[in-house]
Amino acid sequence: MPTGVALRDARAQLFAAAERVLMLDGAGGLTSRAVTDQAGVAKGVLHRHFSDFDGFLAELVRDRIALLEQEGSRLEERVGEADVVSNLAGALSHILTPTALGLIALISSRDGLRIRLRETTPRGVPIFTEAAAMLSSYLAAERRIGRLAPRADTDMLAFTLVGTGHLLFAGELGALPDAGAVEDVVASIVVGAEPSPHG
Repeated sequence: MPTGVALRDARAQLFAAAERVLMLDGAGGLTSRAVTDQAGVAKGVLHRHFSDFDGFLAELVRDRIALLEQEGSRLEERVGEADVVSNLAGALSHILTPTALGLIALISSRDGLRIRLRETTPRGVPIFTEAAAMLSSYLAAERRIGRLAPRADTDMLAFTLVGTGHLLFAGELGALPDAGAVEDVVASIVVGAEPSPHG
């Protein structure tokens, strides 16, 4: 595949195949053979574009993180609109997808993958770290315009939202939690950071 376009197409095809395997067979079933079989390509295609399987998986996770950054941009556009709880609940639903949860399980189970990801996410758990940073940035913007209390700790709120959200979404065994349940959880976390009605 001599052109850049073909390389992008191959990467996208392999990433999509890896995500399908992850959803069908879990982190334990995600092997290079399973990915290439699912993609319908020769095994050599994966190794032609990536140094090894952990290198491929690291790029898959980074690709997912790039999608999170797009979600962060959409969330920033909602600053001052609707209400903070519904904005955060919507963002969590876009962050904690079954694919993202599967990738977190994969990161937890593969030492080589975690080592590779330390190059771009030196602290914390990749995906969760970037998601928390995204939520913290949004919360800080809402705090600046007075929709959160001046002393609200946006970093702590963001970490709590991601951690609690993970427990909620992972506990659904592949099904998405009810939207109302997500909003209730978010509201219970954010309530202490809301501005006082008496100023």
